[in-house]
Amino acid sequence: MTTVFPPSRGPLLTQEMLTAMRAARDAGLSHWQGSFDLGRSEETVEVLRECWRWRKAEFPWPAELKPRTIHYWDGGAFAPVRRFSESLIKLVPTTWGAPTFEIDGIKMLPSAQCSPWDDAQRKVALIEPRGKRILDTCGGLGYFARACVEAGASHVLSFEKNADVLWLRGLNPWSPDPHDPVTARVLELRHGDVGEAVATLPAAGFDAVLHDPPRFGIAGELYAQRFYDELARVLRPRGALFHYTGAPNRNSRGRDLPAEVMRRLAKAGFAAHRALDGVQAIRLA
Repeated sequence: MTTVFPPSRGPLLTQEMLTAMRAARDAGLSHWQGSFDLGRSEETVEVLRECWRWRKAEFPWPAELKPRTIHYWDGGAFAPVRRFSESLIKLVPTTWGAPTFEIDGIKMLPSAQCSPWDDAQRKVALIEPRGKRILDTCGGLGYFARACVEAGASHVLSFEKNADVLWLRGLNPWSPDPHDPVTARVLELRHGDVGEAVATLPAAGFDAVLHDPPRFGIAGELYAQRFYDELARVLRPRGALFHYTGAPNRNSRGRDLPAEVMRRLAKAGFAAHRALDGVQAIRLA
């Protein structure tokens, strides 16, 4: 009988894992050890001729898996963690464990030089989240939000407008766990467009802001003066902001995007400077 797992609790497979498991089977081994949650832990599975066994549940050997793709058990087969509504959105494995994701082939999180999770932790540290109320404008896979929760933030309000990205989060072991009691108490995740919702948020209601928008060509409204004015309004005086701009945008088509961002932030009432692959700023009194 086939066991059906909630997607977030089932085993995750990549092409490399399948190859290693088959090699163990073909070498006559009865067990193989590896990670079925993208590097967060390791488990031992039985590798049998007709199937493999994980946590007492049996799974058929997939005929083949796609490269650069994470697969989840959908109750009948291992399916790619990807969706196509208006855009192709896909969870992508990395050598670091924590995955990144792509929208129409464009990578949304840095992963070439370090883990996307480690990268998020470094950026979140810039706003010193302990004890603070934080606005996380573009939640994505939730790495900023999770880092804030683990660093002791008092409240994190996170927006994500893409339902397919939220679906990816539900399958990603590195995303915040909504069933964790601390996360459930601290993190408030809203399915909505922060570009529209920011005008409804209370003035001076946050101690810090994390702004990790898609590229300028995808979401130019989240780089606009009007949006920065709203961020200044909802942030208390001396509140901190980190704004990701990304190294690829730094001199895109002759433009210095971080410099443009800093000019607009200054006009909105911030003192800003370059930091990591973005801009760090303080809301002036």
